[in-house]
Amino acid sequence: MTTPRPRSQAALVTGCSTGIGRATALALHRAGLPVYASARRRESLRDLAAAGLTTLALDVTDETSMRAAVDRVLTDHGAVGVLVNNAGYALQGPVETTPLRDARAQFETNVFGMVRLIQLALPGMRAQGWGRIVNVSSMGGRFTFPGGGFYHASKHAVEAVSDALRYEVAPFGVAVVLVEPGPVSTAFGDTAVGTIDAASDEGEDAYAGFRRALAVRYAQAYDGSRMRLASSPDTVAGVIVRAVRVRRPRSRYTVGPVAKTMIGLRRFAPSPVFDAVIRSSFPVPEPGQVSHGSP
Repeated sequence: MTTPRPRSQAALVTGCSTGIGRATALALHRAGLPVYASARRRESLRDLAAAGLTTLALDVTDETSMRAAVDRVLTDHGAVGVLVNNAGYALQGPVETTPLRDARAQFETNVFGMVRLIQLALPGMRAQGWGRIVNVSSMGGRFTFPGGGFYHASKHAVEAVSDALRYEVAPFGVAVVLVEPGPVSTAFGDTAVGTIDAASDEGEDAYAGFRRALAVRYAQAYDGSRMRLASSPDTVAGVIVRAVRVRRPRSRYTVGPVAKTMIGLRRFAPSPVFDAVIRSSFPVPEPGQVSHGSP
């Protein structure tokens, strides 16, 4: 008679080169779980390997890479017990002038990569009757800032997919959790600012001034002077570990005072009131500065 393999709690975490992913991988490791920390460049994870974590090269836009990562965990443990979908970035720019190739790339990373890893990991979770899928969303999955239409759309999609999935897999013993941080003190903001300058094929178009003002706004938000209300990566990681370890995790964990305030405001304030709050904090395009470009 073959002895059944014990239930796997092996954790596969994406986007571990910096920030939330790195902190989560370390926190899960300290909690006693076998952790597979992944990033596009495995060399960026050397310190995690030195700390005893298994490191993998994983590009969430590459099918072969995703299959190889999941197969490695299956070979070692029989199933991915915990999947933390953290890899992502924020594309910023006006909807009109942002190239569709960039919008598609945003969804490939933030949405379709997440979905494909879930599809690859779920058979093992179902077979063992237990699993945790933690999708790192954002407070931006509950409302939208100007200039962030495609990023927010991707996080709204993460929320929608997670809500549907939660109903679908609960009968198999699999829990789906959304983690919605507000501002976090990581390099995430630098990447967001970097996408603004590249967000147009039109050069000095009708939104050029808006993009410059938006870049300044995001740079100020992440330059340290306005980060006193930001959460640390360790704080977000602690929430993820709690969601993994409790018997019945909540469907959503909102992290940080900014996220809790803004989500609450969006829930209860009429749209004109919420729009006024956003306009008071964000730049808006100024018509007449530059002649209109053609689509």
